Amino acid sequence: MRQTLICTVGISLFFPNLNGLPQPEGFAAWLAHQPAADHAHLTPAIIAALRDAYQQQDWVALALALGQLPPTLRLAGAEINSIADLLASGDCAPNARLIFCHSDTEQGRAIATLLGDYYNLRGHQTESHAIADLQDADPKRFRTGGLRNLVKTISQVLRNYGPETCAINATGGYKAQIAIAVLLGQALKVPVYYKHERFSEIIAFPPMPISLDFDLWLNHSSWLRTLDSPQGMLPATALANTWEEALEPLVERTVIDGVDYVTLSATGQIFHEAFKGRQPDTAALPAVVPARQKRSPQLSDHDWGNARSAILRYMQQVTDRCPYVTGCRSHRWNPDLPSVNQFRLKGDAIEGIYSNGSWTVKFWVETTSQTLSQRQDCLLDLCDRFVE
Repeated sequence: MRQTLICTVGISLFFPNLNGLPQPEGFAAWLAHQPAADHAHLTPAIIAALRDAYQQQDWVALALALGQLPPTLRLAGAEINSIADLLASGDCAPNARLIFCHSDTEQGRAIATLLGDYYNLRGHQTESHAIADLQDADPKRFRTGGLRNLVKTISQVLRNYGPETCAINATGGYKAQIAIAVLLGQALKVPVYYKHERFSEIIAFPPMPISLDFDLWLNHSSWLRTLDSPQGMLPATALANTWEEALEPLVERTVIDGVDYVTLSATGQIFHEAFKGRQPDTAALPAVVPARQKRSPQLSDHDWGNARSAILRYMQQVTDRCPYVTGCRSHRWNPDLPSVNQFRLKGDAIEGIYSNGSWTVKFWVETTSQTLSQRQDCLLDLCDRFVE
């Protein structure tokens, strides 16, 4: 029994349901198109109350009028119908907290206000979150911003309340919005429910039979963190020297002033959210290296130009600030290639990549780690310390 229910929200309650309510002279014809089981509850008086409150945009009055109807009536809309099923089945606690994720539109905000009033009157705590760029006027904003922001908002709610206490009701909203909510819930192992208007009951999506690739995330978490930041964009050339084909579904590409940039796609945001909370097991980090046994940074024989002091300083910081690091030594230099700063696993070694935006150096980070698990914890710790 889940204590928090996260609901995607559409506008079907307004269009066509409430927007299609008849005037008195059209009541009989309208009623004939409603489910037969609902007829006894749909009196001319309640329809007039609903129609007037809706036309006046009096959401409290509309919530009170809707409260006179059973929540299972089709007229009550997808969100109320599906929540009623989840409460009746015991999948959610009777007093469950309800979180409404709605489009960044006037109608989306109005529906969320109405639902909040409706459920507050029934003793539920509610929250409403407008999802930036989740709108249908600009398809590109919807895809590159809206769906990603939906993922980020739901993920933050899950972190706030704990995924083990939450469920996702992916019934309302745009079809793509529903699909993303389903994928996110399955990736984070949170129950996801859906009800079509013709279903007699709500259904739970079966668990996803595959797992996401933690090693892929770990090796690229440095720049994934950057794309997850408010800036959220990197030149594609900055990722060129560590790119692999498996990463392509995680990004959107766009050209600005002739430069190819990448941002996280909605799928990439889900992938990153699945692992972003991972922290190194500090108790399992490898043995501490006494200061007298740490080695000074080693640079290979190149003409490092003005980069020498910056590189030595960075490698010295890595050595000094990480108790398990014995030393750092360079192994590749490119004076003309920019890159993102990152750390990754290469075989049994940890590689650091450092760039000032015009040149890049790659170096080995030598540690006291003995196992893959220890190297993974070292990598997480290095990223926490040195990647913004």
